[in-house]
Amino acid sequence: MVKLAKYLKPFLTGIFLAILLLFVQAISDLNLPNYMSDIVNVGIQQNGVEHAAPDAMSQEGMKLISTFTTDHEKQTIEASYSLVSPSDKKAYSEKYPKADQPFYVKRVLSKAETEKVDTAFGTASSTFINVLRELSPPSDKKGAESSTSSISMKEIYGMQPLLDSLPEETIKSAHDKALENDVMQKQSGIMLTKGFYDELGVDLGAKQTSYIMKIGFYMLAIALVGGIATVLVGLLSSKIATGVARNLRKQVFTKVESFSKKELDTFSTASLITRCTNDIQQVQQLIMMGVRMICYAPILGIGGIIMAVNKSASMSWIIALAVAILLGLILIVMAIAMPKFKLIQKLIDKLNLISRENLSGLMVVRSFGTQEHEKERFDLANSDLTRTNLFVNRVMVFMMPMMMLIMNGVTLLIVWVGAHKIADSSMQVGDMMAYMQYVMQILFSFIMLPVMFIMIPRAAVSAGRIAEVLETKVSITDPGKPKSFSEKNKGQLEFKNVSFRYEGANEDALHEVSFQANPGQTTAIIGPTGSGKTTIASLALRFYDVNEGAIFIDGVDIRDVKQAELRAKIGYAPQKGVLLSGTIESNLKYGKKDAADEEMKEITEVAQALEFILEKPEKFASSISQGGTNVSGGQKQRLTIARALMKKPDILIFDDSFSALDFKTDSILRKALKEHTSNATVIIVAQRVSTIMNAEQILVLDKGRIVGRGTHRELLETCPEYFEIASSQLSKEELA
Repeated sequence: MVKLAKYLKPFLTGIFLAILLLFVQAISDLNLPNYMSDIVNVGIQQNGVEHAAPDAMSQEGMKLISTFTTDHEKQTIEASYSLVSPSDKKAYSEKYPKADQPFYVKRVLSKAETEKVDTAFGTASSTFINVLRELSPPSDKKGAESSTSSISMKEIYGMQPLLDSLPEETIKSAHDKALENDVMQKQSGIMLTKGFYDELGVDLGAKQTSYIMKIGFYMLAIALVGGIATVLVGLLSSKIATGVARNLRKQVFTKVESFSKKELDTFSTASLITRCTNDIQQVQQLIMMGVRMICYAPILGIGGIIMAVNKSASMSWIIALAVAILLGLILIVMAIAMPKFKLIQKLIDKLNLISRENLSGLMVVRSFGTQEHEKERFDLANSDLTRTNLFVNRVMVFMMPMMMLIMNGVTLLIVWVGAHKIADSSMQVGDMMAYMQYVMQILFSFIMLPVMFIMIPRAAVSAGRIAEVLETKVSITDPGKPKSFSEKNKGQLEFKNVSFRYEGANEDALHEVSFQANPGQTTAIIGPTGSGKTTIASLALRFYDVNEGAIFIDGVDIRDVKQAELRAKIGYAPQKGVLLSGTIESNLKYGKKDAADEEMKEITEVAQALEFILEKPEKFASSISQGGTNVSGGQKQRLTIARALMKKPDILIFDDSFSALDFKTDSILRKALKEHTSNATVIIVAQRVSTIMNAEQILVLDKGRIVGRGTHRELLETCPEYFEIASSQLSKEELA
């Protein structure tokens, strides 16, 4: 995967933007439980009262609170409020309709100042509750903290003389106890604040509704922002993944286009197609899911841990326990499933191999009557794949209910522990609910990991196969300072002491081969199978480079010119006729893009293809299926020859291109070819003597060496190998 990382460089901006949006999405997801907690704690339990210190309170209320403060806390509270005089009360009459006496109103404070006064007021309120507990009978101590909601503020104010007479040690003890519980401080302050608001006529119902609506709006806005971020991340990840896949396909295809036959012999055609399609698709899927999961999971997991610890650090052991159990489950499942995933790929390859062999060799299978044997082979491979897939699916199916069991078990544990904390006034209900959601988010981030563990190994294998193609060193390249062909002796081809050996072979395919083919002449090459005839054609086109010696065209070494310029001079009709899907016209114009209709008719007439073309309803517009399967072997060869002639090259190489033609068509085609290519250098590789017997020069190959050279008549007398070939094909009268 690291080798392909450079293909992400053009998309770094998109990746950075996607990660930024993932942070936005994660922040949105992480903040929603917080707001939900606020709705439960503040909106429902506290009637919309947010702060422990009230916005306004009576003079009696200020005196009550001051009774339970330290000097520093008293200064903080008094500095945060200002007394409203009778003349200013009209400005507050709508907000505080029952305020018939002068009262205190909170000043405009900064966030830090608000937190200080809330802490001071909450501590004083909690101290007051603790004092009430001490003053209450033993049987009623548990309900003392709710006394402010069961009696009116006037009754509390009536207790002021008693509270003023309390020993300083009692108040100090209650104050120290109040400092031990932050949650109790805030709740105590809220209880007194609601009493102060009720005393001043504040509509707590309207305040509660307003707060819930406000927080609900925030949640909707955050959810909308998170949703938009999710959609944009999906869009960006898809564009990045498809863009990388597009560039990889282009690079692989371009690289394969530059391969010589040596590299093509290393990689099979099926393998190159798989690498260009399925392997790249695996990498594409990993990038698409990786941007969304690999980046999002740690952001959500780490953020969830931070938020959960902020809610309750003492319950962190639940997170550790849940993550440990979940990771253990994931590791067990992966240890069982991962080897099977690798085995599945091999079994798929085996099944594809059997299917391909049966489809390509269907006629052979039928001719030998082995259909049942092939069915058994296929059924065995299919059953192995099915069993392995079922095993993996059962393991993965088992994983999901186990994860749900863990998540539900963790939920119950949080509720059980949280309920005890709520009973001890060390936690609020909303905080417990938010903590539960944060733990679920943390576990969800860990659940994402197995998905990536499955995808990464498969994509890594595919990436390695792609990199193998891209990093393959091409053996045949254009020279740094290319030369151009000379106009003198235009079309002259010369092999000079050429030796060549295929990769991994023990012997030379060609050994010290030397000959010269001149313009206006036909040079024929004949010999037994494996003698090196096709190798000469491949070397002339520089599909391979010679090991020793050199090949010259127009006096220039073909290694010193560009490959495109070399092949532009040569018209090539291969041993196996290859037609591309399209039409007859598109195949012919492969030789010359701007060929006119009359020119195509002329060339196809020379190649003896015009007659069968005109018999088709759509003439030159007739379709050619993939591989030319909708035309006969002879028609395919004639179209291949016509395509080579369309180039009007200086050199024509026919590599056994007449083998599928009958003797009559062969004879007519060679005669027409002689007239049409009178100025070109013609190289004919053939098995039939009748095809080459009129050539000006015949080369006889045997085991990679030229063992005979001359005309047909000369070779009959001087070359035993040629005479043996000729006598096996011609009658005694033709040999005489």
